[in-house]
Order: sequence, then C-alpha cells, then structure tokens
Amino acid sequence: MALLPIKFQEHLQLTNVGITAAHIAFQSLTMESDKFICVREKVGESSQVVIIDMSDPTNPIRRPISADSAIMNPVSKVIALKAQKTLQIFNIEMKTKIKSFSMQDDVVFWKWINEKMIALVTETVVYHWSMEGDAQPVKMFERHASLSGCQIINYRCDAACNWLLLIGISAQQNRVVGAMQLYSVERKVSQPIEGHAAAFVQFRMEGNQQDSNLFIFAVRGANGGKLHIIEVGTPPTGNNPFPKKAMDIFFPPEAQNDFPVAMQVSPKSCIAYLITKYGYVHLFDVESGSCIYTNRISADTIFVTALHEGSNGIIGVNRKGQVLSVSMDDENVVAYIQQTTSIPNNADLALRLAVRNNLGGADQLFVSKFNDLFARGSYSEAAKVAANAPKGILRTPQTIAKFQQVPTQPGETSPLLKYFGILLDQGQLNKYESLELCRPVLAQGRKQLLEKWLKEDKMECSEELGDMVKAADPTLALSVYLRANVPNKVIQCFAETGQFQKIVLYAKKVGYTPDYIFLLRNQMRVNPESGAQFAGMLVQDEEPLADITQIVDVF
Repeated sequence: MALLPIKFQEHLQLTNVGITAAHIAFQSLTMESDKFICVREKVGESSQVVIIDMSDPTNPIRRPISADSAIMNPVSKVIALKAQKTLQIFNIEMKTKIKSFSMQDDVVFWKWINEKMIALVTETVVYHWSMEGDAQPVKMFERHASLSGCQIINYRCDAACNWLLLIGISAQQNRVVGAMQLYSVERKVSQPIEGHAAAFVQFRMEGNQQDSNLFIFAVRGANGGKLHIIEVGTPPTGNNPFPKKAMDIFFPPEAQNDFPVAMQVSPKSCIAYLITKYGYVHLFDVESGSCIYTNRISADTIFVTALHEGSNGIIGVNRKGQVLSVSMDDENVVAYIQQTTSIPNNADLALRLAVRNNLGGADQLFVSKFNDLFARGSYSEAAKVAANAPKGILRTPQTIAKFQQVPTQPGETSPLLKYFGILLDQGQLNKYESLELCRPVLAQGRKQLLEKWLKEDKMECSEELGDMVKAADPTLALSVYLRANVPNKVIQCFAETGQFQKIVLYAKKVGYTPDYIFLLRNQMRVNPESGAQFAGMLVQDEEPLADITQIVDVF
C-alpha cells in the first residue's frame, strides 16, 4: 500500500443528525471553529437554529429562533444572531442576552475573529464589535473599490489584530475572480490584492529570536495558480527577514474552472492546507513554500472550514453534509517526502520538517549528515545537527565520545563545549550529558556555572552527579541530591553539615526512615554535644523515632 502523508477522517454526516440537505449551504450553515456547527433551518412557517457541539455531535441543540444569520463563538456556548440590522449576542447555557446593537447599514458578512470580537462587514465599511462591556462596533477601515460588487466570503486577521484582510469573489469573463483588501491598522493603509483564500501565521525562522508575522494567500489568476508567502510589517529587531515565496498551485486539466476557496495554517506544524472549489486539498510547507501533497478529498464543494486543533489540520463541511478533516500524518510524512523526488529539495525538506515538528522517519538522514559534517571538521554544524535531530536520536554517549576525541585548538572553545552550549540554549541536558559537562567544568574550578545551570533547571540531577559535585562543594551536592530525590544522600549531607533538625523534617516529608542510631553514633564520635541535641529530637515526639533503649546504649 502506498505511503500517504495525510490522515483523512469523516467526523459526521449532518443528514444523519436531522439536518435537511437544503440547509447545508454557505448562506445557512456556519462553522467558526472546530467546536461548533450552526445551521439555520426553516420548516414550513417555523424557523429554528440547530447547534451541533462537535464533542457531542449526535445530540444537536435546537432552538426556535428566527434570524438572517447565526454564528457560534469559537470557544464557548455563546451565539451571535442577526435579524435585519439588529445584532444580538446570547449565552445559550445561561439563557441570557449579553448585548445587542442596531446598525445603520446592513451587515453583508460577519465573523468571530477571536473569542471576544466579531468583525462586521457592510457594503462600505468594516467594523470590530467587542463582546466585552457595552462597547459599540468600532470602524476599522472603509472597503476598497476593488471589492465593490463582490460576494464577501471571508475575513481574517493576524494574532495581534494589526493586519486585517477582507476577501470577496465575483464572476468576470467566465471565471471567478478573487479580490482581497489587506489593511494595516498601524499605517492606516489598504492594499488591494488579487486572491481567493488567505491566512496569517506566526513562524520562527532558524536563527531568529522572535516570530515572523507571515501572510499567505492563494490565487487562481488568468495566468494560473500561485501561493504567496510574505512577511508583513517590519521584521522584529534582531530578526532576519523572511524570504518571500511564490509557488505554483497545480490544477489538473479536468479542473480548468477550479479555484482556491479556503486556507487554514497550523501554527504548530506550519503546514498550510489549501482547499479548492472542486474538493482538492494542497499541503504546503510554510518555511520552504514547497507543495508536499495534492489530492481530491471531496467530490462536493467544501464551503466552510476551520482549523482542526485535535490534529493540527483542517476541518470542513461539504454540500453533501460530510464533516471531514485532513491533517498531516506525523508517522509517514517524513518518509513520504524522502521518497517523493518530484518535491524540490526533498531530502532537505524532510530534515527541516522532522526538526521543526520532532518527527521520526529521517533518522538515517540525520546520522549521515552528522557523520559527514564531523568527517569534514565542521564541528559546530555537526553539533547543531546532533542537538536538533528529532526525538534525541543523536544525543547519545557515542556522540559525546566523538566530540571528546577532537583536540581543542589553542584559544578556542572545545567542540564538546560548543555542543553542550547549543543543548543548554535549547533546554535541559539529559543525565549523561549533565555528568560529562560537569566533569570539565568542575576540573576548571567553575562551580558557579553549575550553580547557574541548576537554578535554570538545565541539568538532569542524579545521584552520580551529586557524588561528582560533593568533592568540590557539599552544599551544592545537597541541592543536586534533593532535586534527584536521593534521600539517603540528602540525610548524609545534612548530618555532615550538622543540620539534624532538617534530617527529621525531611525524612517525615518524603516518607523515608533513615538509620537514626547509626547517625547518632557517628555524631557522638565527632561532636558529643550536638549528638545529645540530636538524641533529644529523636524522642521529643509521642512516638520516638528510634528505640529508646538503643539511644541510651549509644551514651
């Protein structure tokens, strides 16, 4: 069976839960997130709104509500209703009205842009209406002339709501033309763009300390299909700018009138899912712009979509009432890319995708790349490969041994310490790495570095690490033993430093019973006075901590 880089799932058939086929359409069905589907139905003279909670899809909630449009809040059981120019927001569970507002003009499109804000689009203006308090709709920008006469099909904004995007379509010269208006809140400037579907995503480029704010849009123009990926706004201070991408979108010969209708981008995997009118899905890698996979997933138009958080994919509803999702198959995608030579730079793409998403399937590629760089003496690059390889496949004693065998050039940091430096920047060292880093650091008398790493939780503490540290600093060793949960060594350290009160408290706290008579005998030899105080502690509770006869025998 051929390897597939995607997972496909049908979650629900709407007609099976009582939704009539006539109401499964863009004008009457909305899905603001993967949590709820909302359908307006009219049966005879009675109108109702049906809410399908996707966590309990076989028990739809039906309410006798007459409205021109109904949209569910993306996270909670709050519904916004529009009847002509009157807008209302209700809490369904509390059965209370949260707020309402009467518009001067008709709202031709509206959408929740987050859990607290609704975008309202009239023929001429776009507003944002906050659910908080008694806030009224706030004018954001005026619609661009290029969208006049268009059917508005979507509205998007970036995470900070600094970049706003209105999307419309219209029929021109026997094709559907997409028109978008990109608006900068900061600059108060609009830019008209030809495009059908778009999304924003935050992406962290390799070597950058902050995310790049990317705008991704797809267009089927007179000259074919393109996917564009560009960074909007000024790159954050210290960041390298994201190199813009423009990639071809393949439309098969039998889909000459096809065009993009929806796009969702997983912020976790940074894969863009593009859906077309004819039911094709295209998966694009945001970093490289490469198309990973294309296939038809639905014979019917998917007219509404949302990000599917459970799988980091896309979920949608088609005209037949199928609720279906597509996501990247983490188990197969890397191997699929490696064996698909039609994907440009497929070996590099497989490596980068594996690194970004901690995916298996490219182990041999990483091992080969590491060995090749090491053989060439590119130790810093080899260290990066070893540190970044998914699932820690190269973070082994063998890798450390290889770096230990490389001679350090005068005046330079050793390749081993460079390797550990990269690992420390990324997170916590494992047990073996912690031991092998501390060995040279303690030999150089730089225990303050170890103190710093322990405070930052960069070390995996173990009994062996505590034993290594103890020769240099018993107090620091105590800190290691405490973190590693080695009760006998913790108590030994307390005894050696005369902290007998702490022995009793610690032993009770962790449920450990030390050999109190042995500890008492040792202390009596070293310091009879403090030994006598310790004996007093052992018998001060109603239930003595050691046999009184044995305690007396010590004296």
